[in-house]
Amino acid sequence: MQTYHINKISEAVAADPYVGRGIVIGKSADGKKAVSAYFIMGRSANSRNRVFDIDGETVWTAPFDPSKVEDPSLIIYAAVRAYENKLIVTNGDQTDTVFEFLKKGQSFEEALETREFEPDHPNLTPRISGMLTFDNGDFTYKMSILKSEDEAGTACGRYTYAYTPLAGLGHFIHTYAGDGNPLPTFCGEPERVAIPDDIDELTEAIWNSLDEQNKISLFVRYTDLADGSYTYRLKNKNR
Repeated sequence: MQTYHINKISEAVAADPYVGRGIVIGKSADGKKAVSAYFIMGRSANSRNRVFDIDGETVWTAPFDPSKVEDPSLIIYAAVRAYENKLIVTNGDQTDTVFEFLKKGQSFEEALETREFEPDHPNLTPRISGMLTFDNGDFTYKMSILKSEDEAGTACGRYTYAYTPLAGLGHFIHTYAGDGNPLPTFCGEPERVAIPDDIDELTEAIWNSLDEQNKISLFVRYTDLADGSYTYRLKNKNR
């Protein structure tokens, strides 16, 4: 018999010693807000040398100390971008790929067909992505993971999940399933997590559950479904 258990986000995060980068999308318990969150963690000095910056509806990863950047290729990108009635959230420069495909009238899935996991051997970090589409006072959302099918990186598996939102329910997808060398890849469907009405409650639940040594930044956004206005919270360990 199928079960419909919903975890607290704090339990889902704390259950994994190293979740890496994570996306949460869902609907607030009162049914009035579309909720999205993105966080990053890091083990290397290069990865930890980052903050989130925000410009309008775009959230960027940026170097905290530019003089210490070793390789910006996989750590500096737009994590959140809006296009018309859509909000894109990803863990890499595939944000821009989705944005450009939407501008040409193409889909989220078509955009990600052109991308694959990150070329960071031996980890082969998955690319995780989400997109909210707002319409008629409500929204739908999709989540995707692109991950290697073997240790050599010879093939990419592309998995997309589409959701009709339910009040109080969200889905959580992240890059890793624990610590290790190489890092083990996330497996299975996005995890079901509870979404509270209070943006600060969710922000603190995520932030306080992330490993203190490895957490870097967190962005949480609550969008009012009635009028499209939104509030956000931004956490940077380095600021």
